[in-house]
Parts: sequence; structure tokens; C-alpha cells
Amino acid sequence: MNWHDLTIAIVAGDAREQEIARCAVRAGAKVRAYGFPWPEAGIEGVYHAKDAADALKGADIALFPIPGIADDGGLFTPGFSERIIPSVEMLSGMTPDAHIILGWADENLRTCCAARGISLHEYEWDVDLMLLRGQAIVEGVLRIIIENTQITIHKANICLVGQGTIGALLTRTLIGLGAHVSVAARNPVQRAGAYAAGAESYTLDQLPDILPDMDVIIGSVPKQIIGADLLATIRPDALLVDVAAPPGTIDRETAKALGIKAVWARGMGSRAPITVGRSQWTGISRRIEDIMEQRK
Repeated sequence: MNWHDLTIAIVAGDAREQEIARCAVRAGAKVRAYGFPWPEAGIEGVYHAKDAADALKGADIALFPIPGIADDGGLFTPGFSERIIPSVEMLSGMTPDAHIILGWADENLRTCCAARGISLHEYEWDVDLMLLRGQAIVEGVLRIIIENTQITIHKANICLVGQGTIGALLTRTLIGLGAHVSVAARNPVQRAGAYAAGAESYTLDQLPDILPDMDVIIGSVPKQIIGADLLATIRPDALLVDVAAPPGTIDRETAKALGIKAVWARGMGSRAPITVGRSQWTGISRRIEDIMEQRK
């Protein structure tokens, strides 16, 4: 494909999007951007748009953030004063047969894209991209645990609820640091993998039996599993860390009402924005090439 014929809009996000923009320019694309932290010196070769609609004008491909969309429909824009909520009007300047690549879409974005004939490509759960950004997420979660506890990870009782790609990486890392790790998962193969890695493994039905003994509980399942009933069994001094996509594993509002510290650790890949931005671009660029190939 000829990247020079392609206009890419990068809308919303964090410092990772800066590096993705640089990668897109190096590939040869024309790049328009808005809605993420902008370096004082700018980004060479990237047009800094006045708003999201301006960034999307003439775009063949739009890149929205990995962490997805908040409950109010806003794109992931930590520290950015403006809420960017997709609308038909916002997308109207994109080219015919345009495409949006992002972590995951909500119903509003799907409806807007359908109205404009825009194709959506979601990759929040693509294993290859999860693995590429996985170590940054693990390091970010370790930082949260260290900053929000008064005990060492070594010898701490830590429970992971869910054992997908990120959960499995966390399990191996925490075991390596000397934690006493318990894993609760629905999938028996995942439970067996956790056991083989050195963790104690349990079904989700066994959570009421193990949660009272935990110092740290980490949720990685994009479905609320730890609700009011289970929160009532957790010690007030325990730390809850939710790394799952919305709605998350943990009822964080109820946890707060009970006086239990709960941190929603979304966007942990921003801990190493250059590394993660470059790794994500390898997957994004491959998807763009597939899209362009199908257009022929």
C-alpha cells in the first residue's frame, strides 16, 4: 500500500498517542491530531487540529484510544479539559468508506458510525496487542500497589479475579516477587495455568471463602463480579485494583461507601508511552494494511 495516499486522524488518548502519531508520520501518512497531551514543541509532521471534527476532516482512518469509552460516552482523555463524545456531526468530515480503529466501541459510537457508513475495528481483546502492552500494564499495577499499601508485595496475600492475558502476566510477576497469589477464574484451563505457575486456584464460587484473607485484590474481568455481597467480606484495610474494561470487575462505588480503597487502573499502558505507543503501532499499522488491501 502507499501510505502517502492515506490521511490518519488521531483523536483523544494520552502520551501514547504522541508516539503513535510519530510512527504514522514516519510511515508516510498525513496525520491530523486532537485531544491528547500536546508537546510544547509540537509533533513534527502532525497537524494539531482545533477540535475533534477538524482532526477528522478528510481522514481515511481514525485512531481512537485503547482504553475505550466512559459511561457518559466520552473517549479516554485523562487530564484533558474537554469531553470528546462522538457524534454524527463530529464524524461527518471523514471520507466515504472510512474506518475507525479503537479499543472498543459503545452503542452511541456504533450508531454514529452506522449513520455515516464508517467501519469499526475493535482490538481491546486482541491477544497480540495485549501482550505487546502487557508489561507496561503490569509495571503500572505494581506501582499502584506500592503507592497504596503499607506492606511489601513480598509475602502479601494477593487475589487475582480473572486469568486472561493480563491476569496471567500479573500472576507470574507477583509470584516472582514472592507474593502469596490466589487466582479465581471461571475457565478451568486458566485455573490450571495459574496452578502450574505456582498460584492457588479457585472457582468464582469460592471467592467468599478466600477474599477475607486478602491484602490486595485485583480484578481483570470486564464484568462486575465483586459486588456488595463480596465486598462485605473484605477487610477495610485491603486494597482493590480494577484493571478491567468498563464496567470493571469491582463495584467501586460500593467499595468507597464501605471505606475500602478501590483504584480503577485503566490506561496503565501510559506508564511507558514510547514503548507502548510503538508496540501498539505495529498492530495498528498491520490492521490498516489489511483494511487498505480489502479496498482494492
